[in-house]
Amino acid sequence: MDTILHIADFLGLRSVLIGMMIFVPLERLLALRPSQKLFRKGIFTDLIYAIFNGTALDLFAGILLTPVIVAVALLIPRGLTDDISGQAIWLQVLEIIVLTDIGVYAAHRTFHAIPVLWRFHSVHHGAQEMDWLVAFHNHPVDYLVTKTVSLLPVFFLGFSGSAVGIYFVIYAAHTMLIHANVKINFGPLKWLITSPQFHHWHHADEREAYDKNFAGQLAIIDVVFGTFRVPGSTTPAKYGADDAIPANYFGQLGYPFLPRQERGNGAVGTVKPASDA
Repeated sequence: MDTILHIADFLGLRSVLIGMMIFVPLERLLALRPSQKLFRKGIFTDLIYAIFNGTALDLFAGILLTPVIVAVALLIPRGLTDDISGQAIWLQVLEIIVLTDIGVYAAHRTFHAIPVLWRFHSVHHGAQEMDWLVAFHNHPVDYLVTKTVSLLPVFFLGFSGSAVGIYFVIYAAHTMLIHANVKINFGPLKWLITSPQFHHWHHADEREAYDKNFAGQLAIIDVVFGTFRVPGSTTPAKYGADDAIPANYFGQLGYPFLPRQERGNGAVGTVKPASDA
């Protein structure tokens, strides 16, 4: 098993392999939709996203943003960064979660509100069946912008490497969980923490669900801004929206750049137009 994990780590697939080991059996035991197949439609396209939206894009983002991080870090008082990195690790992790999720909420809501940005984010909403692997299904532009907005303040403020590392593990696991085909009741915590039900409603192809549930980890942010929607114990009947998204990976990469009249050939599903999203 160690050998397999080392190979997966070298290929940038460690998180995917660990996710598979955890969520494949979990989705069998606690399935929201028991009839959904393991090899459901679009799974191989999502595997490609999982590979390229992981190590490759993170490396690219690191190279691109390192000069910015270094330059801005020079403007932050050394005393402030020392105080932040000197806090207890658990407190730093909590602060990172709050700070990054405010950024995720702002970026996510903006991608829904501005038509040109919605073209990129609509690729994520093209999924018609939900499982843990859909967490990786994001257009690279969507992925990079959201990561940048949410993480730059963390690096500017000098949080410790250990705290950032723990945050990344928590975030990865939580993101896979809220996309997973599982039925788990969060009870009253649904108002505080994002649950699979919460995020599945964000993907719902139902008009009442549009422009709802933007937070990545903290549902309370949606509560505060009036965008929270988790109707009782119900779950969506279907996912997707209106524009036709190409079925293959490269078609989806190019889809946002096509003239409006040319988008929509080779559809896999429907995606909300930006005006409704």
